[in-house]
Amino acid sequence: MRAVPLPIDGAWLFEPTTFADDRGTFTVPFQAAAFAGALGYDLPVAQVNHSVSQAGVIRGVHFADVPPGQAKYLHVAAGAIRDVVVDIRVGSPTFGRHTVVDLDAAAPRAVFLAEGLGHAFQALTDGTVVGYLCSTPYDPSREHGIHPLDPELALPWRDDLAPVLSPKDTVAPGLADAVDQGLLPTHRACAEHYTRLRAGSPRHAAGAGG
Repeated sequence: MRAVPLPIDGAWLFEPTTFADDRGTFTVPFQAAAFAGALGYDLPVAQVNHSVSQAGVIRGVHFADVPPGQAKYLHVAAGAIRDVVVDIRVGSPTFGRHTVVDLDAAAPRAVFLAEGLGHAFQALTDGTVVGYLCSTPYDPSREHGIHPLDPELALPWRDDLAPVLSPKDTVAPGLADAVDQGLLPTHRACAEHYTRLRAGSPRHAAGAGG
């Protein structure tokens, strides 16, 4: 598996090998060793999410308070999505910027985003299935959102698909309002959290012990 850092710090693309024969295909979307080798710590999996969406559905932009935040590692099991990671960490050099990866089941790849980053995707086909590995359980008291159609973010959704949002995402604030309301994590808090993750990793401890 190849791990590729994306332009926003804390976001990664993982590219597994797919094996094909006359029966079909086989791939391994997540490999713990490849993840730890790239990021320097293990991914704790506290919850696995499974969503099914029709074409045009946009889920996000979602994020959680840091600490503990909620890191996500996701891949497409059926269909295709436009996946967007947004840097919403106040004080980050890339604050307000985004990176985009189109994912589909035909060529399985996975996206990881660290705690404190905003995440959204648009389903490009009917019956699109997305699986997520989450580092923490869902906690509604810590979960927040930014409107995915916020003109300030100007996210590059497919314009040939009518956007379909949940009621919650429809009333989510824009980026500027989220800043004013104090909803967003800070770059400093996130950096400290990432440092604690690496320091607490058995892999790190083994290396420190020589």
